[in-house]
Amino acid sequence: MKVEVAYARPDRQIVIAVELAEGSTASEAIRRSAITEHFGELASGEHAVGIFGKVINDPEHRVLKAGERVELYRPLLIDPKSQRLARARKA
Repeated sequence: MKVEVAYARPDRQIVIAVELAEGSTASEAIRRSAITEHFGELASGEHAVGIFGKVINDPEHRVLKAGERVELYRPLLIDPKSQRLARARKA
C-alpha cells in the first residue's frame, strides 16, 4: 500500500511517498521514509505525529490504511492564547 509522510517548516516542506506492507504502522512509515535525514530537528523523536491533521497518541501501534498521510508536527513556538493576547494589546 502507498502512504505519504509529510513535514513542514516555514522555509521548507517535504512529502515523501512510501510503499508499505498491509498492517504497517505510522512509526514504520516514518522510519521507511527516512524523513529524519532531511530535517535534523526530527532526529530526537520528540515530535507529535498525526494523520490528516489529527494527532495520534501511539504511532507505534496505529495501523495505516492505503492513501493516508502521516504528518510530523513542530512544537509550538508560542502558546496560541498568548499570541492572541499580544496581538490584541498592540491593536
